[in-house]
Amino acid sequence: MEIKSDKEIKCIIWDLDNTIWDGTLLESDAVHLKPGIKEAIVELDARGILHSIASKNEYECAVAKLKEFGIYDYFLYPEINWNAKSESVKRIRRNLNIGMDNILFIDDQLFEREEVANCHETISVIDIPEPDMLLMHDQLRPSFITEDSRRRRTMYLEDIERRKYEEKYVGPKEEFLASLNMKFSISIASEDDIARAEELTVRTNQLNTTGLTYSYSELSEYIHSVKYELFVCELEDKYGTYGKIGLALIEYEKDHWSLRLLLMSCRIISRNVGNILLSYIMFQAKLAGKKLRADFKQTEKNKVMYITYKFSNFKEVENDGNGNIVFENDLTYITPYPKFVEVLLPDTSFSPMGSETKTSGTNQF
Repeated sequence: MEIKSDKEIKCIIWDLDNTIWDGTLLESDAVHLKPGIKEAIVELDARGILHSIASKNEYECAVAKLKEFGIYDYFLYPEINWNAKSESVKRIRRNLNIGMDNILFIDDQLFEREEVANCHETISVIDIPEPDMLLMHDQLRPSFITEDSRRRRTMYLEDIERRKYEEKYVGPKEEFLASLNMKFSISIASEDDIARAEELTVRTNQLNTTGLTYSYSELSEYIHSVKYELFVCELEDKYGTYGKIGLALIEYEKDHWSLRLLLMSCRIISRNVGNILLSYIMFQAKLAGKKLRADFKQTEKNKVMYITYKFSNFKEVENDGNGNIVFENDLTYITPYPKFVEVLLPDTSFSPMGSETKTSGTNQF
């Protein structure tokens, strides 16, 4: 079994007839799940890999059969219709907000595989694999399975409920966001956070200032070093938690602090909370009497983070012409936290030499 993309597979999109089950549903209701398929779907779901469907079928009949087999709830944004499968894949990708190169499409029909591959150059397409081969593939075996991984499908389901609520809501955007009762928590990373932190560096491409990935051992060294501080943040609202959705890595220099990495999950873009962690770090640097520098490495996907730094009053102080930039901020202006979210800060501010400034609660500045 060969997967085209070298990127992590975040979602498998399945055909139904003669792929998930043996037989053609419209010809006979007596179709049977292929051996090992249900077990593979359940196991991959537990690893944090999402599932969806692109099938040319009658929607009601297919859904009834999936429910009969006890697997319907594992599939997000299923596309069961008579449209071109390339269009179904496009809609699923947009709803999940992931890269096309993070998707694996499985279909028994060569025509359908080629149609999808021709329309989406970076997607991986394969014929029906043996379930054991699927489970053993390196790109479907994450190094660590975190709590956020195990809850990934649940978090997407919660987000579907949020979208339904948003579509029905009548009123200004800020009032809608306030009605979600959001809480944004910032904490100093502990050993329990390292696996999720590594996962975030691997999975986060758009809102990532450097595009660098960090191993478990590297991150462990950082959290035990007096020269560095690693921060994680989490978002929750009345529908549930978004999980750990952001990271920041600070290196303490003699006359300034260096923000080596800043990333946020793209799932929270529409919640207008993406600047909170950066504002917190800026405020703490100002309290310490330090300038703040920030590394930026231009990638194909992270232009938004460049704009974020520019809008936050960071100025370029180094640029090698190859996309490697160092920004600096004199901290004369810091964007306040948005009023529609409760911001929960660490009990004490971070400091390179261990001096502590009380910052618990929901400070505004």
